Amino acid sequence: MGSAMDRQRGQASIEAIGAIPLVMLAGAIALQLLLAGYALTLADGAAEAGALALSAGRPARAAIEDSLPAWAARRADVAVHGGEVTVRLRPPSLLPFVGDGLAVASSGYARPR
Repeated sequence: MGSAMDRQRGQASIEAIGAIPLVMLAGAIALQLLLAGYALTLADGAAEAGALALSAGRPARAAIEDSLPAWAARRADVAVHGGEVTVRLRPPSLLPFVGDGLAVASSGYARPR
């Protein structure tokens, strides 16, 4: 039979292996929140680009699409009502329903020409 020290080492190994999924889950949650924050930053810039285009008499949708990376342009919904430009963006996610739930929106305003 093993000594008490050997049993403690074995217990510590089992606890460490058990903690790995929790650490990975915490990392995945942190990454998802960072992606949502990045999506909000992109939506802010795109809404501003759309509002500036409107104020210059150009189409807002084209300016918004040009201001976004390709992956974000595919995940963006754009609404233009008068001088208000709203960009809704779904961040990338491992699970689609999580990305949909963390969708962000930003609006920009301009006086159209």
